[in-house]
Amino acid sequence: MAASSTRPAAGAPLGPGSLLYKYASDLRSLLPGAAAGLMQLMHPGIGAGVAEHSAFFDAPFDRIYRSVPQIWATILAADGERRGHAIRDLHRGIGGVDEHDRRYHALEPETFWWAHATFTWEIFKAAELFRPETLTAEDRRRLYDETVTWYSRYGVSMRPVPVDYAAFQSKFWHICTKDLELTPAAARALDIARYGSDTVSLMPVGGPRLERAGRLFTERPLRLVTFGCLPPIVRERFDIPWSPTDRLRFAALAAAARQGYRIIPTRVNHWTMRNTLRFIGSHTRDQRYQPAA
Repeated sequence: MAASSTRPAAGAPLGPGSLLYKYASDLRSLLPGAAAGLMQLMHPGIGAGVAEHSAFFDAPFDRIYRSVPQIWATILAADGERRGHAIRDLHRGIGGVDEHDRRYHALEPETFWWAHATFTWEIFKAAELFRPETLTAEDRRRLYDETVTWYSRYGVSMRPVPVDYAAFQSKFWHICTKDLELTPAAARALDIARYGSDTVSLMPVGGPRLERAGRLFTERPLRLVTFGCLPPIVRERFDIPWSPTDRLRFAALAAAARQGYRIIPTRVNHWTMRNTLRFIGSHTRDQRYQPAA
């Protein structure tokens, strides 16, 4: 798929008054996150990098808790560009050969962009499914341009970035249809989502009692949200179970999230989001990936 080579790095201003800032400050922006993470693992280069350069198979959720606070800070923090460059630099040494003898590197432009593309998709999906208002055509144009600015904060090649939201949708669908595959890391994540695992911790902090409570209240809803948010073509290609009952339950969950927006004050929502990210970030800082010297 062709990508624009003339797209300006700063698509639209990004700050407290922007749509991306508003949506990323909403707790519900994280709801499609497990689906986004699964699609990242289905990318051959990302799946191989995660498998070879992290403890993913022993602690698959730890990657999410380590990464999301850092990535969301590139949107919400005043020094987002500096943080973006730091994330880029963490990936300089992540490369190798996958199980099919294909070379990969985390900073290969299309590979690095795909990780960002899933987060862009996540922001749009959360706004479409879990917020009460409807995105207008102008909202989509403006929000997408802001995600281009977001990507520019990493200081990497802008070559893969589609020129507009329509081109983004086309490229995203093409990759989901043609390029994603069931990497070993993706297969592991799917098994956990389908069947659960008593040996995998869902919580970044807390003892066994908190872990049991988290498993009781999050395991089934997490499975429903993960599979429900996935693009239908991904569910079809990888035989991910999705029944009529699942569709009804997911629709009810999405409706509850939309209604919750009217009940919970925006300031409370945003305060909770900021402090959740800070709490997780502070408790996982010493576990973050450190590149080899």
